[in-house]
Amino acid sequence: MIGLDVDHPAFLFLLLLALLPLATSPLHGTPLPAVALVPRDGFSIAVSLGIRLAGALAFAALVLGLAGLNLKAREVERIGSGANLMLLIDRSASMDNTFADRAPGAGEESKSAAAKRLLTEFLGRRPRDRIGIAAFSTSPIPVLPLTDHHEAVAAAVAAIDRPGLALTDVGRGLALALDSFDASAASGGSRAVLLVSDGAAVIDPRVQAALRDSLKRSPVRLYWLFLRTVGSPGIFDKPRVPGEDTPQAMPERHLNLFLASLGVPYRAFEAGSPQAVADAIAEIDRQESQPIPYLERIPRRDLARLCYAVASAACALLLAARLAERGLGARRSAGSDLTGINTRRAA
Repeated sequence: MIGLDVDHPAFLFLLLLALLPLATSPLHGTPLPAVALVPRDGFSIAVSLGIRLAGALAFAALVLGLAGLNLKAREVERIGSGANLMLLIDRSASMDNTFADRAPGAGEESKSAAAKRLLTEFLGRRPRDRIGIAAFSTSPIPVLPLTDHHEAVAAAVAAIDRPGLALTDVGRGLALALDSFDASAASGGSRAVLLVSDGAAVIDPRVQAALRDSLKRSPVRLYWLFLRTVGSPGIFDKPRVPGEDTPQAMPERHLNLFLASLGVPYRAFEAGSPQAVADAIAEIDRQESQPIPYLERIPRRDLARLCYAVASAACALLLAARLAERGLGARRSAGSDLTGINTRRAA
C-alpha cells in the first residue's frame, strides 16, 4: 500500500486557507441590481466553480509543498520467474592464466575472462532472476547482495577478470554465499549457488560442520563449474595410488565428494575449454527456472516539486481569469461610453 508522509506537519494547519476561495469569489461582483433576473447560464456557473476550485487547489498544493509531501519508502511484493542465484567466483591468481596454464597471448583468453564473457551471456538470458555475487581468494569477498537490478550485476561480473590474489579459501567462500540468501529468498522460488573455480583447497573441519549446519537449516542447490587446466587432476579422477587419496593430495576430488555428501541437490561440471564452460552454463540455465516471490524496496519519493508545479498551474489559471475579466471590463466600459455619446448626439 502506498503511504503519504510529510516532513513538517505543522504546515498542514494552513490547509484551512484552501477554504477561502470556496467562500468568496476572487473576481469582481456583478453591477446588476438583481442577479436573480439574469437567466441561469451553465457555462458561467462551471467557469465560476472552476475558478474557485483552482484557488483552493493553489492554496492546498502550496501548503503541501511547504510541508514536504512525499511517498514513504515501502516494500512491494513481486513475483518473478527464474531463480535466486548466488555466483561464487574464484579470484585466485591461477584464474588469470589460460586453460593451458600460461599467461594469455594474442587471441587467448584467461579462465577469468572466459568466465566473465560466458556469465555475461548467461545473465542476459535470465532477466527475471535475482542474482548476487561473492568471490573468494585468500579470504571471502562480498560483492553484491541478491538483487533484480541487472545493471549492477553486469557491472560486478565485468570486474571478475581483475588480477587475482594468491590462495583459494573455497570453504569460507561457500559459507559467505550461503549466508547471502535473504528472508525474501527463503519464502519461495529456486535457490542456487554456482561455484566457478579452477581449483580447490582443504576445507577446515569446523568450516565443513558450519556448511552442513547451514544447508540443513536452509537447503539450496549447488553447482560447481570446475575450470580444469590442461594436465591438472580432474574432480572425477581416482587416485593411482591408494595413499594419494587425501584432501591434501587431491583437493578437487575431495571437494567434489564433500559437496555431494551435503544432502542437497548438487551437480558438478568439468570444463577444459571455453566451449565446455558454455555448455555447462547452458545446462544450468535449463535447470533453474521457477516462480520467485520476493520483496522489492521502493525508495522514498519527494512530491514537493509536484505540489509546487500544481500550485503554479492553478495560479496561472487564476491569472488568466483575472486578465480575461479586465479585458471584458474594458470592453464594457468602452461600450458604455459609446452608448452615451450616441445618446447625446441624438438629443
